[in-house]
Amino acid sequence: MTENHLDGHDVRHRAPKERAALGKAARATAPRSSHAEFTPGPKRPDPLKIIEKQSATRLPGLVPIRYSRMSESPFRFYRGAAAIMASDLANTPTTGLRTQLCGDAHMLNFRLLASPERRLMFDINDFDETLPGPWEWDVKRLAASLVIAGRANGFSTKERARIVRATVRSYRESMRSFAGLGNLAVWYAQFDVGWVRDRFGADLSARGRERWAQAVTKALSHDTLQVFDKLTHVVDGRRLIAPDPPLITRLDDLLPGEGRGGDVEKGIRRLIERYGQSIQSDRRYLLEQYRVADMARKVVGVGSVGTRCWIVLLLGKDDEDPLFLQAKEADESVLAPFAGVSAYRTQGERVVAGQRLMQATSDIFLGWERVEGIDGRRRDFYVRQLRDWKWVAVAEDMVPRGMRTFGALCGATLARAHARSGDRIAIAAYLGGGDSFDRALVTFAEQYADQNERDHEALVTAVKEGRLPAEEA
Repeated sequence: MTENHLDGHDVRHRAPKERAALGKAARATAPRSSHAEFTPGPKRPDPLKIIEKQSATRLPGLVPIRYSRMSESPFRFYRGAAAIMASDLANTPTTGLRTQLCGDAHMLNFRLLASPERRLMFDINDFDETLPGPWEWDVKRLAASLVIAGRANGFSTKERARIVRATVRSYRESMRSFAGLGNLAVWYAQFDVGWVRDRFGADLSARGRERWAQAVTKALSHDTLQVFDKLTHVVDGRRLIAPDPPLITRLDDLLPGEGRGGDVEKGIRRLIERYGQSIQSDRRYLLEQYRVADMARKVVGVGSVGTRCWIVLLLGKDDEDPLFLQAKEADESVLAPFAGVSAYRTQGERVVAGQRLMQATSDIFLGWERVEGIDGRRRDFYVRQLRDWKWVAVAEDMVPRGMRTFGALCGATLARAHARSGDRIAIAAYLGGGDSFDRALVTFAEQYADQNERDHEALVTAVKEGRLPAEEA
């Protein structure tokens, strides 16, 4: 649910000229050049306390893995520091124009994935923090991630600036294009691999085009059957999830001999059964043709480490007809203290609704449910397929030209996602045809990368001194 209202009326129902005027008027309160600003004040919250506050609600045994992963590099730290940046962004200039945000729009949350029609698409794929908010916040998180990744790769200041300018220009120009389209045309817009090749292929070197083709091939191979072969084995004639502790721990190993394992299993089975009410009726019919065969706890991501995440193996026609689902805990968005609480009853529904709104096409099994754990606490979850034609870029393998093209692709994708829910005409009018906003974000991204490095060093020091526990996995 987005909030694009003025004086009690939805501005999207006003004439395009009025909406454009609204966008241009926002330049008076938030000049485009003002987005270059990032000067943390003396009352800036301690970043380590923000991380520790998050960790307090997570599984204690997994928190050291989170700290270990975040301490590996400034980029890995940044991936886990969405809450820190949300606090920082709350003190930066905004236009007052809101859209549905990803909330964690760093470069590696843009990837290849499958549509229900079995087409390979490029889109955003992580919505744990999704919430309505200022459109600028997503663009700034994307821009800063590219600078941080560029520094890790040894790119020069000029090379990083070209990457950010290309990314933000792509967002700006794409938003201006969407502003000229009708509502249905915007809604139906999607970026499949053919569109990506035609739009960005010429910007890549011959080696870059070859690597993109390899990425497409790799994505097509990362399907249910591939993960089935990788994550399962046969024990006494039964197909079970293969343990890989602490990253993958079967329920029998997680709660042995305590009597609680049976309660957890029943809870997860109820979760899978009841969450089906949140998906379309035809897809629910398909889901009901599968039976739960096994389940395990899985450690995921960087910032998500420590959240409760289960992978569930379901079997259909026979033991070689698998469906892998992932049920991941959904907590309050890190944006909520600054952008406002969710309008949805549960955090799982918040995640699903945001994903469906921002993605061109979403997983057919995407849904949500609230369940009670063995500790008596009710928790929200969202459910999706574990893997379905997914490919994630490897930032460390990118050269400046390749990252510049990838950034431009991400910028266009983010603009399409924002245009679906925000006032694309007002945002486009604010951005205009010049590069003032583009240049401002080059400065912002460099300054925020400096801050991120300082925050990362603070974490590394805390780990070395034993103030925070770290454990590799």
